[in-house]
Amino acid sequence: MSTMPAAKQTPVQTVDDYIALAPVAMREALTTLRNNILAAVPKAEELISYQVPTYKQNGALVHFAAFAKHCSLIVVNKDLLVFFEKELQGFKTNGATIRFTPGKQLPATLVKKILQQRIKENAARMK
Repeated sequence: MSTMPAAKQTPVQTVDDYIALAPVAMREALTTLRNNILAAVPKAEELISYQVPTYKQNGALVHFAAFAKHCSLIVVNKDLLVFFEKELQGFKTNGATIRFTPGKQLPATLVKKILQQRIKENAARMK
């Protein structure tokens, strides 16, 4: 079951638990992504939802997941991948998911831009 997220194999309660159960090769990349998310949206709620780390602020912002050969950032709104198409060149995308690896991580500046856009989208929905 190497294509299944780590948390689906063993239920977890916290993001720390999720990262600890992720494939060893992916843990540092997940920790970096998590730190970048928390730095970009310090008011976001961090929790496990759909058995993966999730960040919410007026609704879901992003999720992330670990697999045997890659990690994924799920941006919830697939239109965001079109919006950031130029910045995402070199990364595999599908639906609302961006794949990355420990050797080719998402830049912190791009993560911040994605989160800022997701916050705007969620705020617009709240009106």
